[in-house]
Amino acid sequence: MLDPALAFGFANNFGLLAWLALAASLFVPRVRPWVWPATQFVIPALWAVAYVALLVPGLAESEGSFSSIEGVRSLFASDSALAAGWLHYLAFDLFVGTWIARDSVRRDVHGLLVLPCLASTLMFGPAGLLLYLLLRAGLGRRAAAETQA
Repeated sequence: MLDPALAFGFANNFGLLAWLALAASLFVPRVRPWVWPATQFVIPALWAVAYVALLVPGLAESEGSFSSIEGVRSLFASDSALAAGWLHYLAFDLFVGTWIARDSVRRDVHGLLVLPCLASTLMFGPAGLLLYLLLRAGLGRRAAAETQA
């Protein structure tokens, strides 16, 4: 069985390095060919394997369910299930963060505008995605207005 505390600590530390590399990719184009596949596919896939390894015993140890907030709280009473839940967040947030970085480069959005979106995605997941989508929409309107002028 995978040790939940070890998996949690390793994923947090390794995840921070992945996010730093992702942020650097906004400004250093030559690292993109190895950073983007690693942060969008390789690292989330590794976390997914650890997620499954933690989730199976975690669910077996708990008496919770997904049908109520109390049931979900009970699910996460197990350290294995809690660590699996954390890996779930880390994997999906990094995947979305890489999509943001790739999309911003494709749309020629300056990296300094994207950094707060990446930081927000790292810390607050969907709020960071929303911030980027709002930025993208605002820049799209601005570009359209400049084209018409």
